[in-house]
Amino acid sequence: MHRGNIDLMIEYSVAVLATGEAKSICALVRDLARKWPREKALSICFAITSAASQFEDLVKGQAAPAALAYKLSALVAADILAIEALGRHPATGQDLLHFWRRVDPYFFDI
Repeated sequence: MHRGNIDLMIEYSVAVLATGEAKSICALVRDLARKWPREKALSICFAITSAASQFEDLVKGQAAPAALAYKLSALVAADILAIEALGRHPATGQDLLHFWRRVDPYFFDI
């Protein structure tokens, strides 16, 4: 069976959440955009949200990594909306990287 990029993005995200390292988790959005620059940017939101949900199911009682992942997913969704409001439809990971360099470096700084 062929594994799609979304599956790979979710798997990668779950692995990062499992480290429990806030620095690695904070870099997750940026890392996904760099690893899959041609994917739709909303795929990043989907992958992180799905990974957070899977992580919560796997590791009861360790809510902090999942909570941070949900927060990052919401924040990147706002960036995607801003990019698409500027006329880039659909926004891609590459568009996010460009937006962060030019407009809002939050995901480069965390």
